[in-house]
Amino acid sequence: MPNKELLLIPGPTPVVDEIYEALSRETMGHTDLRFAEIFRDALSITQKMFNTDGEVFVIAGSGTLSMEMALVNTVAPGDKVLIVSHGYFGDRFIGICNALGIQAEALVAEWGKQVNPALIEEKLQEGNFKAVTVTHVDTSTGVVSNLEELVPVVKKYGALFILDGVCATAALEEDMNKEFGGKDNKIDVVLTASQKAIGVPPGLAIVAFGPKALEARRQMKKVASYYADIQNWSHIMKEPFKYFATHPVNMIYAYAQGMKIIAAEGFAARFRRHTAIGKAIRAALRVYGMSFLAKEEVAAPTISCILYPEGVDDVKFRSSLAQKGVIAAGALGPLAGRGFRVGHMGNTSTEQFTHAIRVIGETLQELGLAADCEQAVKVYHQVFAENNQA
Repeated sequence: MPNKELLLIPGPTPVVDEIYEALSRETMGHTDLRFAEIFRDALSITQKMFNTDGEVFVIAGSGTLSMEMALVNTVAPGDKVLIVSHGYFGDRFIGICNALGIQAEALVAEWGKQVNPALIEEKLQEGNFKAVTVTHVDTSTGVVSNLEELVPVVKKYGALFILDGVCATAALEEDMNKEFGGKDNKIDVVLTASQKAIGVPPGLAIVAFGPKALEARRQMKKVASYYADIQNWSHIMKEPFKYFATHPVNMIYAYAQGMKIIAAEGFAARFRRHTAIGKAIRAALRVYGMSFLAKEEVAAPTISCILYPEGVDDVKFRSSLAQKGVIAAGALGPLAGRGFRVGHMGNTSTEQFTHAIRVIGETLQELGLAADCEQAVKVYHQVFAENNQA
């Protein structure tokens, strides 16, 4: 099933043929032992990707469900959570906390910037925060969080570190056994979804719980959910032929193939490739006079929020791109109409990005702006090669 369009929005990302083929396999029963083996293999690679001694959960749902699962299983109603927000999707934790009866306090960065760790420490000194949520990459702004700085601050005050990896997992390292600057300074929960850097269609909520997060759930007598309660899923993840709720069988086929592709590339190589792609695309688009919401030192490997040069009409620009088969997303919030967002993650190729850079340049030319397509493509390849060396 060849892709007819180049989907360069921040997710879903383009799906490769091997994953489409897996998705279209004959549906087995959700308790079939053959299906259970496929699911078990996918869970094993997931466990390795997060390098966790805890448990991983893959169930039908979206990234929003995985956000809710992370909180409902670790934080009781009335407890306090500190939300570190670098954009729209960091802010979304506020609404989830409110729905669950959790006291939410938020530190919100100016769009395009990171929250200062000193402000986080100042807030945590007030005490009694059960957990801190951090968005690894915020899809709205293209800002990446600095885990080397944030994890030690949070763990110093004994809070659980909950990482939203929706726009980062499988493109950036999210090692749950890594100690950030001190013993036991570890990520406790990573939540994510299938449709971004993992490269699978939307439909799966994926959450990894480390030992401290699992202990937090054990200490809670009950949680305000049935479907999202990990205690109802734990034995299913160990023995996938058992029943709690019906698995999305064909989506698990697709996810299993996606995990095989990730494992075959190698985690380190995949992380390096994404870093190189992000730098290369931004360098290429600067040739066209474009700038970026996030400065390079805080820019994500997976998505960029790009600001138009003077004289570009957002609707005309993105509509013209779409007519040429390249789909980009509009900017959100205060930047609506002033820029666009491009996802550069998953199983995308150099050839696809070369094509996209040319089409963007040609579209700018149609709108009356100067754009040196050949130079932009040359810069893309040069910067990618410089940053993709083992």
